[in-house]
Amino acid sequence: MSTIRTRFAPSPTGYLHIGGARTALFAWAYARRHGGQFVLRIEDTDQERSTQASVQAILDGLSWLGIDWDEGPVFQMHRLARYREVAEQLVQEGHAYRCYATREELDAMREQQRARGEKPRYDGRWRDSTLTPPPDVPAVIRLKNPLSGEVVFSDLIKGPITIANAELDDFVIMRADGVPTYNFGVVVDDLDMGITHVIRGDDHVNNTPRQINVYRALGASLPQFAHVPMILGADGERLSKRHGAVSVTQYRDEGYLPEALLNYLARLGWSHGDDEKFTMEQFVDWFDLRHISRSPAQFNPEKLGWLNHEYIKAADDARLGRELAARLQAVGVPMDDGPLPVEAARLFKDRARTLAELADGAHLLYAPVDPDPALLAQHLTDAVRDPLRELADQLAVGEWTREAISAHVKAAVTRHKLKMPQLMMPLRVIATGSAQTPSIDAVLALSPRERVLERLRRHLG
Repeated sequence: MSTIRTRFAPSPTGYLHIGGARTALFAWAYARRHGGQFVLRIEDTDQERSTQASVQAILDGLSWLGIDWDEGPVFQMHRLARYREVAEQLVQEGHAYRCYATREELDAMREQQRARGEKPRYDGRWRDSTLTPPPDVPAVIRLKNPLSGEVVFSDLIKGPITIANAELDDFVIMRADGVPTYNFGVVVDDLDMGITHVIRGDDHVNNTPRQINVYRALGASLPQFAHVPMILGADGERLSKRHGAVSVTQYRDEGYLPEALLNYLARLGWSHGDDEKFTMEQFVDWFDLRHISRSPAQFNPEKLGWLNHEYIKAADDARLGRELAARLQAVGVPMDDGPLPVEAARLFKDRARTLAELADGAHLLYAPVDPDPALLAQHLTDAVRDPLRELADQLAVGEWTREAISAHVKAAVTRHKLKMPQLMMPLRVIATGSAQTPSIDAVLALSPRERVLERLRRHLG
């Protein structure tokens, strides 16, 4: 059996979006599962919209996710001579021809077809023409599409698909400027690169019959096709910017872990029993195309948030500490007046759905804001001022550990016959500027003692 080779072939006209990342993941996993090879191809023939920034965004997104490739990136614009060679071969063999119809002629043809209630399509006027080509009119090259019969293929996800050749026309394979059209370029590329399985989004299903006719004109064997259903938003519409973050790098910037996003994407339209959380090694071991749903998948940000939270809770503290430090430093938070980032990460990670939330929470350990006056007035009652002053005196001496701080707080509550929240809440608000933190004794133990005492003295008078 020949080596299985899959590919991911994005157009560099924007970022790597969620749908593209899932397609890449499935193609990558299929190759890895079968000991095959995964190729990265950049389809950059749309020169007006393709940018180097988009190329870099795609490479960055794949690299961050850990989707590695064995060959590439291969750029289509570096292969123009090859496409022209194959197109000329098809012309010489009678499978393609030059068309000299002008844009104005084609527009008029389509208008007449619409007026007759017909589907607009090229009418084959240059297919077998013996006319002398008009001077100074650049020619395109069109495929001689079969006039009868059917294109039949068995999609590995969708099952058998049949399209009548009469539904297709003689489409352009080479533009007048010598750049291939999509349906021609991908066939030449996939043949040259030995792609055995074309795994892509089902928005390409309608392109497949045209591409199959190119394969047949070249006398080439077909690859296997597998078209993955699209991803929908919660409203049932196709996933787009209005559904929130759809760029892979945006999720990275918002503080999602790559393994969490990969895990979530793997479960979008594919399943393995009831498993919700699994490693990429497990995914590759389990992955097959038979368990990809034929129905569109629905993107659920809440589910992704839950999964990311699970991964953050289980993540290595040292890694989270590095991520935390980078995020705090990026917004100018001084790190020298506070605990080691690993200690802060360990304390706050159980509360964080994202790394951004982790940084937001841990901020108060390094640069706490002053409490809102209304919040302070709500919790700092006359009944607790003296107990808090007394507690501050106790905290000024002895060990500065969580155990010691907890013992002092409990003693003060008992001595003054208070309920724990009566003392803890104003202590929390004064020390951190927030009413919601992890256990306050743990927070104080990681905060500089002098800073805590200074804030207590200042607000208690």
